[in-house]
Amino acid sequence: MQINASSIQAHSAWMNNSSHNVANVNTQGFGALQTNLEESPTQGITANSSKGEGATDLAKELPEQMIAERGIEANVQTIKTYDDVLGTVLDLKV
Repeated sequence: MQINASSIQAHSAWMNNSSHNVANVNTQGFGALQTNLEESPTQGITANSSKGEGATDLAKELPEQMIAERGIEANVQTIKTYDDVLGTVLDLKV
């Protein structure tokens, strides 16, 4: 379940950076943030951000926001399922 929590945090950071890029699409001289998700053996999933050299590409940002949203939804559903299974196991012990 810890990996799901770290993945939710990483996908949220990705969404935040993408939203920041979209919000600044018309800002002169703005360099879009690039976000990469990486698996870490000790920290689960992490988001690493760096400043890009190009402007914001809306054709890239909007699909990335959809992917980040689906990643969050999938991890939340996994946690809910874990919670349901744990509740069932506890009910069996009673």
